[in-house]
This record gives sequence, structure tokens and C-alpha cells, in this order.
Amino acid sequence: MTTPAQQDDGVAKPLQVGLLGIGTVGSGTFKVLQRNQEEIQRRAGRGIRIASVADLDVARARAIVGDAAAVVDDARRVIADPAIDIVVELIGGTGVARALVLEAIAAGKHVVTANKALLAVHGNEIFAAAHAKGVMIGFEAAVAGGIPIIKALREGLTANRIEWVAGIVNGTTNFILSEMRDKGLDFATVLKEAQRLGYAEADPGFDIEGVDAAHKATIMCAIAFGVPMQFDKAHVEGITALQATDIRYAEQLGYRIKLIAMARRAAQGIELRVHPTLVPARRLIANVEGAMNAVVVQGDAVGTTLYYGKGAGAEPTASAVVADLVDITRLHTADPDHRVPHLAFQPGALAATPVLPMHEVVTAYYLRLCVADQTGVLSRITTILAEHDISIDAVLQRESAEGERQTDLIILTHDTREGRMNDAMAKMQALPTVLAPIVRLRKEELN
Repeated sequence: MTTPAQQDDGVAKPLQVGLLGIGTVGSGTFKVLQRNQEEIQRRAGRGIRIASVADLDVARARAIVGDAAAVVDDARRVIADPAIDIVVELIGGTGVARALVLEAIAAGKHVVTANKALLAVHGNEIFAAAHAKGVMIGFEAAVAGGIPIIKALREGLTANRIEWVAGIVNGTTNFILSEMRDKGLDFATVLKEAQRLGYAEADPGFDIEGVDAAHKATIMCAIAFGVPMQFDKAHVEGITALQATDIRYAEQLGYRIKLIAMARRAAQGIELRVHPTLVPARRLIANVEGAMNAVVVQGDAVGTTLYYGKGAGAEPTASAVVADLVDITRLHTADPDHRVPHLAFQPGALAATPVLPMHEVVTAYYLRLCVADQTGVLSRITTILAEHDISIDAVLQRESAEGERQTDLIILTHDTREGRMNDAMAKMQALPTVLAPIVRLRKEELN
């Protein structure tokens, strides 16, 4: 006699997967599963088969999967199919995708998703529903594509008290910053080139405004520190206002500017922020170029660890999707209470640690002031900084490109509270010898 999970020959039946959306990542997932089927089965202990695909473009979907899977244009038909064990959501967005994921959970299906926006915004609701139903949510592909950073934070580093996580987790912005530094071009010019090469979308807003990176930072923060998803508390700045001048000056001072997603444990709470950041050029993460991603994690036991690789693309992201499918297959019959918790910590043990408002964050700063080239200007500015207990690390003075009798004054500070820096900047900006808006960037040593 065979069990329902076994075929007549006694071998466990393949788990049946329903794929919602077969675009870039969906087609990559199908191809990787097909190509590496034997290797995956040896690791998972049973086969994993995409049995059904839902996509509005039925003809294109059929061209990809052929006769290997059924193709429909209604995702709810896949969810309602009792033969489907795992639903893979690759539609994107936070509207329809949220409804479909919650329906799949309610139907008792495990879910795998690459949707960082969905989890950052609705993750608390989704994980609570999955816990109540006893199903698993796999989301390795939601952060940094093919880099297994979720697995590392949730399992590999579980013995550690994580101190901070800092990452380059958006390939579009990293490509743009690399090109601006290498070629000395302005942001608008490089953005057009990135769009032409396919590194940037026609509407690149989520990338260049830092929102995509903030979604990923929110997920990493929750896992690193055992707190709920709190995307609405994240401080988010993109790279649209970044000037080639500041990239050049940073280089002269021994730094590179990267869009860093940062989650850090602080005395009074947690810092959750995304913004352009000066990083010492000698750091490995400062040398991550082009569309590549990297994440640095600081743990109390292990010290510093670095995770590097492709953060997007069909097969790198599919690698993470399939890894989640294998994990779910291994644990499919396990007692839900003995599976790895979605956010690393047991659901009842999540902390209510607050996310600090930005004016309470402590970091170092890069300031560029366009000032009148006359005696006493530097003295007055350094006096204002001293009055606010802001210590200067370095000063650089360069002829301004804005015109004669003007100079660029570049100041690096030691760590200070952002609220204090805001007050000092307001006083400096009010000086008649400060001729343009002050440029302020944050600086992180990441040591």
C-alpha cells in the first residue's frame, strides 16, 4: 500500500508547483528547474515540478513551457487546484499580489515570492496568516537576487547578536554611480545610458529614489533584529540629486559614494535608512561596481562577513526561488512548530524595538559649501561646528566651478547626531558668505 505522497513504485511524488507570472524570473525558474532537475531532486529528496502556470499572455507562456505544464490566464484557478502544493508568486506589486498570496495561504498552499515590496509593506499580515495556517513563505529572492543573504541572516548567523547590516542592494543605482565615478558624467546622462543598456527601467523611480533598496533593507532589518516589518519608518533618499563634483571630491578624500541600505542596532533603538553614503575606498564593499550587489553583516561572534553576487536577472533570481522550493520540499511534512521561523525569531518573540527618527541617528558627514573666497570664512564655519560639538576630521579647499572669488569648502566630520548637524547647517546656510545650498552626505566607515 502506498501513501498519498508516494507513487506506485514507492518513490515520493514530485511536489506540484503553481507559477503565477512567467516573465523574466518566472521563465528563469522554469528553465533552472528543468535543466537541474536531477541535481535538485537529489538534494530535495523528491522531485519538484511546475505543473501549472498562470499568465495573462497565454501564448507566450505556452511558448516557454511547451507541454510540460498547464497554462491558464487566471491565477485563482492555480490556487484553487487541490493538486498544487506550492504557489510561486512572481507578479509583483502590492495589490493583486497581496490578495493572491493570502488566498494561497488560506487554501493551505506554501508560498514562494520574489516580491520585496509586498513583504516590506504587508509582510506582518502575510507571515501571521502563514503561521496560523501552518504553511511556509519562502522569500530568498526578494533581497539581492541570487545572493543567499536571507538564509545567512536567518540560519547561518543565528548564533550571533547582529550589530549592523549594510548593503548595496540595487544594481541600477550602483551601475549609475559606478559610471558617474569612472567617466565623470552627470546623473541624467548616465541614467539615459543605463536605460539604453537595460539596467534601468523606462520608469526608474523606485530604483533611483531608493525605494527598492528600502524595501530590501526593511526585510533584512526584521530578520537581523527580530522586529516586525516597518517600511513606513525607514528613512529613504535616492541618488537623483547626487552631483559628479561630490563623487570626485569623495575620491580625492579616499572615499567612494554608494547607495547604502543600512540597518543598525543603536542604544535607543534601530536605525533603518537608505541614502548615498561615503565609504572608505579600501573597504571591499566600496569596490563593488556595475550592477552587482553586496551585503556586509557585522555579528558579535563571527565579526564581519561579506556576501557578493548578482542582485537581479532571470537565472540569478531563479536560483533563489528554486532554493526556497527545495527548502519547502525538505520540510513539507515537518511539524510547523519545528520549521525555521520566517523572521528567524519565534513569532511570539519579536521585539517592539523602535526605529529611530533620522534626527536621532548618529553618523559622520561630508559637507560641501560654496563660499566667498575671502578671509575669515573658514574660521566662522568651524566655529559654528564647534558650537554644536561637531568635530572635524578633514578639510579640503578647491577652486569652485561656479566662478571666480568662490571656493568649494569640503569638510568631513566625526560622528554626531543628525539633529545637531541640522542645526549647525541652518546657521552656516544663513551666513552671507555661503553662496549656495550646502551639500550634505553621510559617511560610514563600516569597520
